Amino acid sequence: MLEMAVIYLAAAIVAVPVAHRLGLGSVLGYLIAGILIGPFALGLVGDQTDVMHFAEFGVVMMLFLVGLELHPARLWKLRHSILGLGGLQVLLTSALFFAACFFILNLRWEASLAIGAMLSLSSTAIVIQTLTEKGWIKQVAGQNAFSVLLFQDIAVIPILALLPLLAFSEVTGNQSSHSNLIEHYPSYVQVLITLATISLIIFASKYVSAPVFRYIANTRIRELFTLFALFLVIVIAVVMQKIGLSPALGTFLAGVVLAKSEFRHELEVDIEPFKGLLLGLFFITVGATIDFPLLAAQFSNVSIFVFTLISVKALVLYSLAWLFKIKSKQQLLFTVALAQGGEFAFVLLSLTGSLAILTPDQTKVMTLVVAISMLLAPILMMLYELLFDKESKTKEAFDSPEQIEATKNVIIAGYGRFGQVIGRLLMAQGYHLSILDRSPSQIDLLRRFGNKVFYGDAARGDLLAASGASDAQLLVIAIDDGDKILEIVTLVQKYYPNLKIVARAIDRRHAYQLMQLGVTTFKRETFDSALNLGIEALTLLGNDKQVSQRAGELFAKHDDESLKTLAKLWGDDHSYGVAVRQRSEDLKQVLQNDKAEQEKLKACKQNKESRLE
Repeated sequence: MLEMAVIYLAAAIVAVPVAHRLGLGSVLGYLIAGILIGPFALGLVGDQTDVMHFAEFGVVMMLFLVGLELHPARLWKLRHSILGLGGLQVLLTSALFFAACFFILNLRWEASLAIGAMLSLSSTAIVIQTLTEKGWIKQVAGQNAFSVLLFQDIAVIPILALLPLLAFSEVTGNQSSHSNLIEHYPSYVQVLITLATISLIIFASKYVSAPVFRYIANTRIRELFTLFALFLVIVIAVVMQKIGLSPALGTFLAGVVLAKSEFRHELEVDIEPFKGLLLGLFFITVGATIDFPLLAAQFSNVSIFVFTLISVKALVLYSLAWLFKIKSKQQLLFTVALAQGGEFAFVLLSLTGSLAILTPDQTKVMTLVVAISMLLAPILMMLYELLFDKESKTKEAFDSPEQIEATKNVIIAGYGRFGQVIGRLLMAQGYHLSILDRSPSQIDLLRRFGNKVFYGDAARGDLLAASGASDAQLLVIAIDDGDKILEIVTLVQKYYPNLKIVARAIDRRHAYQLMQLGVTTFKRETFDSALNLGIEALTLLGNDKQVSQRAGELFAKHDDESLKTLAKLWGDDHSYGVAVRQRSEDLKQVLQNDKAEQEKLKACKQNKESRLE
C-alpha cells in the first residue's frame, strides 16, 4: 500500500507542476500522471476500479464544499436553471444518443437507453475544479453549468433505479444489491423513507451539528474539529448510499444548510485538503483507465464515438444556452465546459455490465470513450481561454503575505471606482492604508500612477491578516461582488471582532443581508448619486432649490427608516410586499404634505413682505 501511495504521489508531484507551468491546469496534469503510471503505459499500477471507487469520495467532498458556498436563497434563485436548463439537457441528450445507438448502430433498445442516459451526464469533478481554478465559476456560464451538474447528480438516482428494469429477468434475479437497505420495500414506502432521510439530514445539519461544533470548538483541540467534519460528511454519504441515493447529493444538501453556520469557514479549511487529495487521485485513476491497446485496435471507431459524444452534447448545450438567453461569449463557455462524459458514467457502466445490458466489449469501448472525453475536457477549456478569454492570460498569482504591507489604520478591500474615492479622502487626511484588489489590470493601472496596491483577495484569511487586520482600526469593503462582501464580513466578525467595518452595498437586497450580519455602516453604491441627481431634476423643473433639497433630505430619511423596517420582513414575500406598498404611500404623503406646507410658508412670507412695502 505504501509503495502504491509513493507512486501516486510522485506522479502527481512531477506532472501537475509541469502541466500548470505549461498553462494546462492541474486537472490535465493529474490525468497525464495517471496515463503515465497506468497499466497501459509504464505499468506501475494495475486495475484502477477499487481505487476509483475510493477516490470518487473526493467528488462527494467537493459538492459539500460547493454547498457551503451556496446559501439556500441563492439555490432558490437557481431553481429555473436547475430544473429547466438541467432537465432539458439530460432529456434531449439522452434522446439523441438513444436514437443514434438504436437506429444507426442497431443496438438493443435497452442498451441504447442505458448508453443515452449515461452519456447525458458530465464530469462534476473536472468542470467545477477547472471553472473554479480559472475564476469562471461565478460567471453566468459557470452558475448555469453548476445548475446543470446539480440536476445531473439528482438524475443519477432515477437512472440507477431504471437500469435493473432494463436487464433480462434471469440476470436481474441474480443481481441483489447488498448496499440498498430499502429496495425490498414497496415503492411508496421507499419514497417516504427517502423523504424522511433527507429531512433528517437537513434537520440534523441545521439544529444538531451547531451545538456539537460549538462544544468541540470550546475544547480548543484542532484535530477534533477536523475529525468531526470528516465524520459528518462520511456519515451523510453512507446513509444516502444505504437508501440508494447519491452520496454527493446528500452532502451537497448538508453543505447548503450549513452555509449560514458560524463554523462554515472552519469546515471549508478542514475539508479542502482531503477534497483536493481525493480529487487528484480520482483524476489519476481516470487517466490510468485509458486502454491504449484497445484505442490502437479500434482507433477510428473510438475517435468517431468521442467526436460524436462531444459534438452532440455541444449542439444541445449551445442550443439551450441560446434558448435560455445566455450571452454569446458565455454560451460558448457553458457549451465547452459540459461537453464531455462524467464520472457517474463509470458507475453506471459497472452496473450495466453486471446486469448484462451491455456486452463486455461494449462496456470497454464506452469506458474508453468517456475517459478520453474527460481527458479532452480541460484541453477544450484551455483552448477557450486562449482564444476567447484574453483577460485571463494576464492573470497572475496573488501577492504573498510577506509582500503585503500591514497598517494600523485602514484596510481597503477593492480599489475600483468606489474604493478609490474613499481611499483618496482618507489618504488626504493622513491615514495610512493597506489596499487589496483582485483585478490585475486595475492594479497595473493604479501602480503606474504611483499607488501602492497589493494583488489579493481579502476573503483569504492569510492575506487579510498580512494587511494588519489584528491591529487596524477600520476595514473598508468596496469590491463589486455582493457574495464576496458577505464572505469577508463573516470572516472578519469571526476572527477580528474589534475591527470596524464600512461596506459597499450592491443594492437594497444586499443591504438587508449586511444588516442581518450586523453591519450598520454601509452605503448602496448608486443611491446617493441617484438622489442628488433627483434633487437637481426637481430644481430644473422649476422648484425652489431649497424646496428640492428638503425633498431630497426627507426622501433619504424615509428610505433609511424603510430599510430598517423592511429588513425585518425580508424573506416573507407577502408581508414584505404589503409593507413596501404602505411605505411608498407614506412617502408620497409625507412629500406632498411637506410641499404644501412649504408653499404655505412661502405664501405667508410673501404676504408679510407685501404689507411691509
